[in-house]
Amino acid sequence: HVQLVESGGGSVQAGGSLNLSCVASGFTVSSACTGWFRQAPGKERASVAAIGSDGSLSYADSVMGRFTISKDNAKNTLYLQMDDLKPGDTGVYYCAAARIGFPSLARYLYDYWGPGTQVTVS
Repeated sequence: HVQLVESGGGSVQAGGSLNLSCVASGFTVSSACTGWFRQAPGKERASVAAIGSDGSLSYADSVMGRFTISKDNAKNTLYLQMDDLKPGDTGVYYCAAARIGFPSLARYLYDYWGPGTQVTVS
């Protein structure tokens, strides 16, 4: 049974930082593509970043240079370090897993989703 549980969300002022975590169970992050998505009020869920089974990375243009995705295979945990946060980064952040190896930003490829964690930037 695959489970993903996010934590680390909160409220921060513009220019601040947050570090999100996602603990996975039922599969190993070392063998799958995992990623972060976000959904702002009234908008579609959008890709943020992805990391492949081999550690290769992919980022949405809007977060390139500000966000860093990483994973700890030993802890089976995915992370998203978010720096220089902007009000436009506000939304619910979801971690997700896909049964592929390469780092995809395509939402339709993801089979498993966490419940989400709220990030608010003012």
